[in-house]
Amino acid sequence: MRSWQLQAAKARLSEVLRAAEEDGPQEITLRGRSAAVVLSRAEFDRRSSRKGSFAGFLRRSPLAGMELGRGRGRGPRRGEQ
Repeated sequence: MRSWQLQAAKARLSEVLRAAEEDGPQEITLRGRSAAVVLSRAEFDRRSSRKGSFAGFLRRSPLAGMELGRGRGRGPRRGEQ
């Protein structure tokens, strides 16, 4: 990932955007520390697309259908000693 200082990124924004499309994410730094990353729209869409629901994940789990114990333990309840 190429790194750009904020001043350079502002002055050469079209180059930063072109690099994000052609070469991948571009880092922007502020006072020597990473401040932001510029992604192409296609990369953003790919990374943020939903890959299914949590419920679907649980249904596909190797543990699906397994019975879970739901009873309480015989030990002291919270706050009791």
